[in-house]
Amino acid sequence: MPPGIPYIIGNEGAERFSFYGMRSILAIFMTTYLMNGNGQLAVMNSQEAAAWFHEFVFGVYFLPILGAIVSDGFLGKYRTILSLSIVYCLGHFALALNDTRVGLFIGLLLIALGAGGIKPCVSAHVGDQFGPSNKHLLSRAFGWFYLSINLGSSISTFVCPILLNEKNFGSHAFGLPGLFMLIATIAFWMGRKKFVHIPPGGTQFVREFFSREGLGALGRLFVVYLFVAVFWSLWDQSSGGEWTLQARDLDLNIFGLQFLPEQLQVANPILILLLVPFFNYVIYPAINRFFPLTALRKIGIGLFLMSASFLVIWWLQIRIDAGEKPTAIWQLLAYVLLTASEVLVSITGLEFSYTQAPRRMKSAMMAAWLFTVALGNQFTAILNFLIPALGNLGIDLKHAAYFRFFTLLMFFTAILFVFVARRYRGRTYIQGEDAPEPALTPVS
Repeated sequence: MPPGIPYIIGNEGAERFSFYGMRSILAIFMTTYLMNGNGQLAVMNSQEAAAWFHEFVFGVYFLPILGAIVSDGFLGKYRTILSLSIVYCLGHFALALNDTRVGLFIGLLLIALGAGGIKPCVSAHVGDQFGPSNKHLLSRAFGWFYLSINLGSSISTFVCPILLNEKNFGSHAFGLPGLFMLIATIAFWMGRKKFVHIPPGGTQFVREFFSREGLGALGRLFVVYLFVAVFWSLWDQSSGGEWTLQARDLDLNIFGLQFLPEQLQVANPILILLLVPFFNYVIYPAINRFFPLTALRKIGIGLFLMSASFLVIWWLQIRIDAGEKPTAIWQLLAYVLLTASEVLVSITGLEFSYTQAPRRMKSAMMAAWLFTVALGNQFTAILNFLIPALGNLGIDLKHAAYFRFFTLLMFFTAILFVFVARRYRGRTYIQGEDAPEPALTPVS
């Protein structure tokens, strides 16, 4: 295993603690604790908070395009990550020190710039550490990389809601994520002499991006990415968004323990820690005995599982609308289905995007992959903004009808993806190899 990998994984774990800790309390903060300039409560309603929550996530996953251009074209991955990490830290502390809409705007803008800018660089930086002699360890490294994400996020998602609900902390709870982002920055700097540094491509990056090969790789993946965007439109509702707002109407006493609504989402990162090795060492080998489980087949199965998770949420909301207070255990079942879907789609898509990208376009292709998250969240944000207007037209998308819409959208998207994936042809690129594979090969 390359010597720089532990520093990258340590950096990623602390950075994800900071991001998901902040994100886990964001919607509740906006609907419960937001102040005006006079120190009086000036909170948002649930639909407004959900819409702005998804706009923030859109920014985080749209700005990787900027980070990729700066990284691959000018500064290189290391300097891009280090400089934007400092911007990231400042965003957290702006949230912690100012609990008005002004502080919210400045903090989220800086976090979106920092988190979004480094996203494509960090995941591509993992792949850059590998060459032909150890490329067989790439999947394992990405697995550990993803585990570090979920270890950090699971701890912060449990701790930060407790701080937010403490009178002595309130909005200052955002300071703990800021401290961990500072730790992440220091951890990355410590590995500077251990990393393989791929120099920026300069004008060569631009030529390769707009070459027939570069545009061809991007075009082939973009077709797949349109379907994955729908997946993210649903997934991000589970992480501090609509699922958390639904949890306020559930019986949060689980096996004698009383949870906060924001804490239920901790089920996702904990389940990731359990399901990643289970899928890698049990599920995938078992399925491969019957038919080859290619990357696109994994993604297709994951899309169907995402629809199943929202079927549970839809059913829960029907009961809530009827005046019942169902147990939160049902939402935990939905998290099991959603997390299994994430293992199949997100981890697979991350590695798949890296291997399908030409050598000087690794960060750019990571940005394209992350742009699917932006597209999905922009769709959800716009839909939330339009719900009142749609209601005036007789189209009801509130409460249970909202989750019914997304359940059916994902189901029909998954069916269509099966037919599209069968026609995909790809090409694999690994750093250090002189030439790509000589011909397009089927990967579906």
